[in-house]
Amino acid sequence: MADFEYDIIVVGAGHAGCEAASAAARLGSKTLLVTMDMNTIGQMSCNPAVGGIAKGQIVREIDALGGQMGIVTDRSAIQFRMLNKSKGAAMWSPRSQSDRKQFIQQWIKRLTTTDNLYIWQDEVIRLLIDNQDNKPAVAGVETRLGVQFKARAVVLTNGTFLSGLLHFGRMQIPGGRIAEKASIGLTEQLVAAGFISRRMKTGTPARLDKRTIDFSAMQEQQGDITEEKFSYLPDVKRELKQMSCFITYTNPTTHDILRRGLPDSPLYNGQIQSIGPRYCPSIETKIITFADKDQHQLFLEPEGVDSNEYYVNGFSSSMPWQIQLEALHSVRGLEHCVMYRPGYAIEYDYFDPTQLHETLETKLIRNLFFAGQINGTTGYEEAAGQGIVAGINAHQNITNGKPFILLRDESYIGVLIDDLTHKGVDEPYRMFTSRAEYRILLRQDNADERLTTRSYELGLANAERYGLYTSKQEAKRRLTDYLQSTSCATPVFRALLEQRGYAASSAHGSLRDMLMRPNIELRDLIVLDSTLQEMIASLPDRKDEIIDSTEVDIKYSGYIARERMAADKLRRLDAIKIPADFRYGELQSLSTEARQKLTRLQPKTIGDASRIPGVSPNDISVLLVLMGR
Repeated sequence: MADFEYDIIVVGAGHAGCEAASAAARLGSKTLLVTMDMNTIGQMSCNPAVGGIAKGQIVREIDALGGQMGIVTDRSAIQFRMLNKSKGAAMWSPRSQSDRKQFIQQWIKRLTTTDNLYIWQDEVIRLLIDNQDNKPAVAGVETRLGVQFKARAVVLTNGTFLSGLLHFGRMQIPGGRIAEKASIGLTEQLVAAGFISRRMKTGTPARLDKRTIDFSAMQEQQGDITEEKFSYLPDVKRELKQMSCFITYTNPTTHDILRRGLPDSPLYNGQIQSIGPRYCPSIETKIITFADKDQHQLFLEPEGVDSNEYYVNGFSSSMPWQIQLEALHSVRGLEHCVMYRPGYAIEYDYFDPTQLHETLETKLIRNLFFAGQINGTTGYEEAAGQGIVAGINAHQNITNGKPFILLRDESYIGVLIDDLTHKGVDEPYRMFTSRAEYRILLRQDNADERLTTRSYELGLANAERYGLYTSKQEAKRRLTDYLQSTSCATPVFRALLEQRGYAASSAHGSLRDMLMRPNIELRDLIVLDSTLQEMIASLPDRKDEIIDSTEVDIKYSGYIARERMAADKLRRLDAIKIPADFRYGELQSLSTEARQKLTRLQPKTIGDASRIPGVSPNDISVLLVLMGR
């Protein structure tokens, strides 16, 4: 029976499951990944892209931790763009189009060559539960084929498959994705065990045949002509042919056709009762919510280098396929388009994430972890970020290691998990930079500085990755020291200042002081200084990364220091523990809402309590007094 016994079992091979299984196995746990179809490992169920606003920061954080998503994305990339470059560095967000098939193949290659990691193609229908110290603890899983696998920890990453139901107009088909069956049984078992489960909805647009699209009638959008990428590893590069996206727009005729189909829309005829993503609405929602708009932007995104399939970003719909096709035919450039398949909506089960610890272990069943859309999130990146944390903590739990918890001032992943476990969700959760109060600290350029040391100490980030991080830091230190110690009061730098609109007499202080000016860049100084040129020439093949990171640190140093002070203050609150048996219900000095929520959520620290919606600063002051602070 040894072949059926594992340290950790991961259920589901989407973005969360892949990261969880990879992390657990590389940390040393014998890991089994159970998936219903090995050919769809890492499937990009919706658009063929990774990253974007705040999401790109999460991918860089996963890479800095030693995860795989950045590597897989870079090696399958067919277009890369750094979004928000016109704004401050805290808002810069990398985004990449991927070749869908290559993305899957890259994941399969990485997982099937990982030591300690095994794969079983089957459906998990039931968890095996034992009692340890009078508390339920997971002991393994049972599959549709009747196989029982034993394990010390289980990570559920079921995506949209739990009781999944697809909607094509009035037609309903059980499934987790088109042509893939739903997962039945787990929700019922978990609800019987005391978990709170609800329903959510998401959707996807039609896929079109490239040969029937008139791209000449659309605006071409090319990628950035740079070597930028997600992974910090220099040997990971973008190697595939780079491709363009194309922009077109709906029009009043399109909207009239869609309105005609509203009686058959599951979103508006009462067929769908669950809540969909606010920030990725269907096209039928757009024409209702934004009735004053004459047009909506659509992005035609390629699915791959060798594919004729195009994704219509902005046209998610669950209307009857006939209405979808007629509406698309009214769009400029799509007059003669042919569908590969229509768009559809999908409803699925998720579990209230306040039922989780910050490690993503469930509070009701020991060594059972949830990650991804099962926690009410949406997006590949949010799922993958949860997955790597769940995989790490599953390993830590069974090896008596210290819980691996990322804080809000350390990472967007920390913000995500903190929001989920303390605030819960009432709609599909999507990450934005605005959700992070310390976003100047959480930039896409410094994810390695924030996380690689922690991961290296854990044993996930390897010596190569840690060496790259330390050499980068040393190069930045040398650059910064030189800029600080070198005067800018020379003719060549005076001339630069005059050229940029400053008085020559303002040339005083160091090159670092000069760099603090808004329209002076580090590359300007390098061109004029031979010593800087020699220093840059001696750098490894990460010159642009090191130059940009050094410049951001200097230009934003005041803001960074201010946010660091605020974050340290919150950390002090996080250090004040609340006794596990604390009786909030007896404290009349707390508001009624605070008593109810604190009793239900049982925060471990004052910092945790402060982030619960409905717990006011006055309530926190009361708790601080009671804690003797």
